[in-house]
Amino acid sequence: MFAASNQLLWSMIGLLLTMGGTLLEAHGVTLPWSWSQHGIQTYSLGVSCQVGAVLLVGCLGGKNAGALSQIAYLVMGLTLLPVFENGGGIGYVKLSQFGYLLGFIPGAWICGLIAFKARPRLESLAFSCVCGLITIHLCGIAYLMISYLFQWKGTENLPLIQAIVTYSWFLVPGQLSVVCAVTVIAYVLRHLMFY
Repeated sequence: MFAASNQLLWSMIGLLLTMGGTLLEAHGVTLPWSWSQHGIQTYSLGVSCQVGAVLLVGCLGGKNAGALSQIAYLVMGLTLLPVFENGGGIGYVKLSQFGYLLGFIPGAWICGLIAFKARPRLESLAFSCVCGLITIHLCGIAYLMISYLFQWKGTENLPLIQAIVTYSWFLVPGQLSVVCAVTVIAYVLRHLMFY
């Protein structure tokens, strides 16, 4: 599908997008029919653009580039730089939320796999992004369950069900809005780049 040099380039782009997306909060705009009364107003979606970056690199660079970029992101966060939302370091592995970051690797891979199975259409790209998002959340929930089983740091404040609701359920609506934006961006860019 892609030459190794293209995959490496998309991996680097994905790494940079993921690091930048961690710092950027996602916003939406008010509906067009209310613009005449109140003007165009923005509101927070309650999530960062991080997951959007993970899925975008899968849609544009494919499964290998998506997975490689997230492996590099995790390695950087665990060893070199505080690139995660709350810092970094090897101790991050013991946080119950780490499973969501770990889920970026299979999430980007699955998104990239499905995105290149057919010609780029809005429906197929949206489906690939939703599959990637579901994968991220399944990995995160599985890791949460393991962290509660072994009583790792960060698990003592909330019951397991409340942690799942906090880290998954409450974030899904904002992340689905980001998925919509990623789908449109990927669709336009894939057609502009003729692949």
